[in-house]
Amino acid sequence: MTERKAERLITPEKLVTLVKKRSEAFRLEGFVPGQGEKSAKIMFVGEAPGETEVHNLIPFSGRAGDELMRFMDIAALTRNDVYITSAVRSRPYRYGEKKDHKTGEMIERRYNRTPTQKEIYAQAPILDFEIQTLQPKLIVTLGNIGLRRLLGKEYGVSSLHGQVLTKQVQKLASIDEDRFEKTAAYYTIIPTFHPASIFYNRKLLPLIQADFEAIGSYVKEYLR
Repeated sequence: MTERKAERLITPEKLVTLVKKRSEAFRLEGFVPGQGEKSAKIMFVGEAPGETEVHNLIPFSGRAGDELMRFMDIAALTRNDVYITSAVRSRPYRYGEKKDHKTGEMIERRYNRTPTQKEIYAQAPILDFEIQTLQPKLIVTLGNIGLRRLLGKEYGVSSLHGQVLTKQVQKLASIDEDRFEKTAAYYTIIPTFHPASIFYNRKLLPLIQADFEAIGSYVKEYLR
């Protein structure tokens, strides 16, 4: 990508406070800001931060992030070329038990989980602000949560991955109601699977690689 003067997009503190207030009733942990420059033409939308991210405040910095960086190499992209965010900016967690290797005792710990629709509504103003501010030329959704947050529950990554879509996206209708409405603007979206999906299904690896080849081709033709 061409060089740009680095100026990070900062979410207004007033908006962060609002979203944290809206999220108080839910089992969510921490808050991880989106990461990228104001001039980024490409936005990646994932699901939610995990345990690693809520500690270092860097989106996609855990195991899934390592895989994402490898996929981005296929598209000739780096973190400096994109703005990385997600449908929910806090970590959704559940409690479970795990055996302590040293003592053999069962200890309670927090595990990642998929965000609920109410949690997505609660944190929707953040993503709405990011899209409205950046006006990205390309949005890459990583997994079903990011895709459905933008386009609706009827959309699925399995049937749409790697395709170039031109669609209106969803935004919160108002702060006082949990429903989405469509933006007036249309956006270009290429869905792909969440990078963590290959941990559970290695058959998805060549599909994701092909998707990022398609992303790279689109970027080369239209954004460079």
